[in-house]
Amino acid sequence: MFDVDKWQEIFHTIDKNRLRSFITAFCVAFGIFILIILMGFGRGFQNGIHHQFDDDAANSIFINGGTTTVAHKGIQPGKKINFTNEDYNMIQEKVQGVEYLTGRYYVTGEFTVRYEDNYSSFNIRSVHPDHLFLEKTIMMEGRYINDKDIFEKRKIAVIGKKVVKVLFGGTKPIGKYITINGIKYKVVGIYDDIGDEDETKTIYIPISTAQIAYGGGNRIHRLMLTVGDASLEESLAIQEEIHSMLASKHVFSKEDKRAVWIFNLWEEYVKWMKIFDGIRFVLAFLGIFTLIAGVVGVSNIMLIVVKERTREIGVRKAIGATPGSVIGLFLMEALFITVVSGYIGMILGMMFIETGLLSAMMESFDFPMDFFVDPGVNFKNALAATGILVVTGTLAGYFPARKASRIKPVEALKDE
Repeated sequence: MFDVDKWQEIFHTIDKNRLRSFITAFCVAFGIFILIILMGFGRGFQNGIHHQFDDDAANSIFINGGTTTVAHKGIQPGKKINFTNEDYNMIQEKVQGVEYLTGRYYVTGEFTVRYEDNYSSFNIRSVHPDHLFLEKTIMMEGRYINDKDIFEKRKIAVIGKKVVKVLFGGTKPIGKYITINGIKYKVVGIYDDIGDEDETKTIYIPISTAQIAYGGGNRIHRLMLTVGDASLEESLAIQEEIHSMLASKHVFSKEDKRAVWIFNLWEEYVKWMKIFDGIRFVLAFLGIFTLIAGVVGVSNIMLIVVKERTREIGVRKAIGATPGSVIGLFLMEALFITVVSGYIGMILGMMFIETGLLSAMMESFDFPMDFFVDPGVNFKNALAATGILVVTGTLAGYFPARKASRIKPVEALKDE
């Protein structure tokens, strides 16, 4: 393997046949470069899909009141369906399989929030305690809304880190009071949001407090829940059960899907995962085809090499060269070219991704960048892919080398 004379001969052969050697190296380098790009694209698209579901729990179901479109029990179409606390309690008590449940009462309008001399406008969102899990909220300090806050209709607030930055600066917010349109709320917690940093501009207050303070009565605008580890079929069954219960309570047809608007995020998530599985299959197919193309390229070049060096092989065998030494010489040449060019292709591919060129290329094609996030390639996977191409490319050179080792010296010396 480390015979100096053999390596000198290999380098001399490569230098003597620069074009042929370049074409062989280019086939390998280009093959691994394309394979790395495909791996980066797959990772970017996968991250993009997950990013779409980062803001909310993927196993969520969202329910909004709508307007009836079908006459039912003497009631004409056009009836507005409004949820109340009773609907929340009904789902909580009667529907099996619900993991977390929250309602939202929308506090609308321009809300000026003030702390001492600092003030700004922020979103106010009134919720139940389980909303913490629906929005994937991360508590940084203090606590979230609890059941006692709901029961006692406490004036407490959980604020996002952007609210902290604007209103408090370097002051510790926990235990301080903020004023929301003239009403004082005690800050009990600070949160961050996994999916969308802009969410941290929102201030959370108990839904029962908002209903009293802002004239909501017992009204709930939206119901949100998660279904735990339920399968898609079980999730759809829970969705249908809730729809039927609401239809009975609010007196509308169970066939009227517009009376209550239900969005099953779990169903959407599963659909996107199936789409990604299809894309992953296509990428895998293209990756395998790329490997095969690189292997075929090396094999064809080695066949040409054997043909060109037939007389040389005959001379070698005439002076005592063994078949093993002939095979070894060709394999060492193929191994050297594939290793060097494969490594170059891998590095160029990773540079293309890491420097942002792949993202810029996708953006230039007007690809929705929300679905293409942080493309990258695991170095171990890239190295493994390169190793596979190197090994298969080298093995592709074995068969032409074996053919060369079986040539009889007399026949080889007669070759023109």
